[in-house]
Amino acid sequence: MTTENTVTDTRLSSIAANGRLYINGSWQEAADGGRIDVLNPATGQAIATVASGTTADIDAAVSAARTAFESGAWSLLSGRERSRVLARASAIMREREDELALAESLDVGKPITFAHVVDVATAADQYEYVAAMAQQLDGSVRETPLAAHAFTRREPLGVVAAITPFNFPLILSSSKIAAALAAGNTVVHKPATDTPLTALIMADILTEAGLPRGVFNVVTGPGGLLGDHLVGHPGISKVAFTGSTEVGAHVAALAGQKLRPVTAELGGNAANILFADANLDKAIGTVISAFVFNSGQFCMGGPRLLVERPIYETVLEILAQAVPGVPLGDPLDPQTVIGPMASRKQLDKVASHVEAARSAGGRIITGGEPLELNRGYFYKPTVIADLPNDAAAVQEEIFGPVLTVQPFDTEAEAIHLANSTEYGLASGVQTSSISRAHRVSAALDAGIVWVNAWGMLDPAVPFGGVKSSGWGREYGPESLDSYTRTKSVIIAIDAEDQA
Repeated sequence: MTTENTVTDTRLSSIAANGRLYINGSWQEAADGGRIDVLNPATGQAIATVASGTTADIDAAVSAARTAFESGAWSLLSGRERSRVLARASAIMREREDELALAESLDVGKPITFAHVVDVATAADQYEYVAAMAQQLDGSVRETPLAAHAFTRREPLGVVAAITPFNFPLILSSSKIAAALAAGNTVVHKPATDTPLTALIMADILTEAGLPRGVFNVVTGPGGLLGDHLVGHPGISKVAFTGSTEVGAHVAALAGQKLRPVTAELGGNAANILFADANLDKAIGTVISAFVFNSGQFCMGGPRLLVERPIYETVLEILAQAVPGVPLGDPLDPQTVIGPMASRKQLDKVASHVEAARSAGGRIITGGEPLELNRGYFYKPTVIADLPNDAAAVQEEIFGPVLTVQPFDTEAEAIHLANSTEYGLASGVQTSSISRAHRVSAALDAGIVWVNAWGMLDPAVPFGGVKSSGWGREYGPESLDSYTRTKSVIIAIDAEDQA
């Protein structure tokens, strides 16, 4: 892509605007000098250029991370010392909240209000949480009949490859990087090609917080080329990936060739089950927020609504009235709830799915078409009813503001429909019955289930997928487990040794 006429958005910080790679503690251009445009999806216009890294740059970043790890400058620090650095990083993130939120909003098309209260706040909370957890990475003494003292140690793995997607650049990078650093690892971060800006700002923040040279490195550029080279690099010890199921399977296969462990949070297509006994006013608000949040580009969103038949048509009527009123438009307007798709590619994908659903006999309750606004990539929030369960719009991840609605007659049928796709990242249950809440949530094939809510997340609570939605967990103590290895030490003791 040519960048000859690119005008950098003057609202961006110098770090994001300059867009250089961060390798071994220094800012540098790509090895071949290449650059790519970063577009604002609300206007389709370039807001910055960033270095288009090469495989040579990946080699340099991995080498820097490996050297830093083996030096012990970070890996051999006590958990308490690492904790202080990560806590400082969290504090600096809060001080630089406006800068991070603006970059995320311009880069992703994310409504600025959510960029503040969700993205920056959540990422800062994660660094704060793992800062505390870093002090608790203890082994344990094991009681055995051996004439020996047996104990375990939890040790960092080495160099972690963190590969992150376009929809939540800041949150989904912090969930990997913060945990990896807390455990004493070093990191090479490959952010999404389209949304790299906050990754560069975080490199500056972590350096300001006191992270030693080479411990954190960022290489921007084309995902397929750089991602494959990074995953297959012999200097990598673990891969942490979030993205589509298709790409995740490819990443896992590459890593498997070198027997590298992988955690993968992949695609989702969650069902939200609405029972007739639910508080309907509250439930409708939950249903809408579950499918329009982040313009539907949320792997744990709720794009499938299952409604108990006695209230099916009533729910459709309410949605037809309520959904068009959700504020859609300029992400920098504090009142905006729905922004654009993150790219033209995503917009076209959503439009294609909706047209296929229409052709399959789906009843368009509301929406069903793009919105022409400032040459941006906007799509009207869309509700589709009456599709069969095997329709592509029901079975596949659309990743846009589209809700399919299906009726059910029994609790067993609702559970069957909810579990009938290949995905298992999240699910929801809307009911006033506590016994039903426990019973249904236990039966759902999902890594996280929300009851009478949606999207509630906290750094202390793990999330992740089952089936084709991946494996491993992020957040909580479980996330740090995946960035350490357990070493057993057995020290033989006999009378002569103790004399």
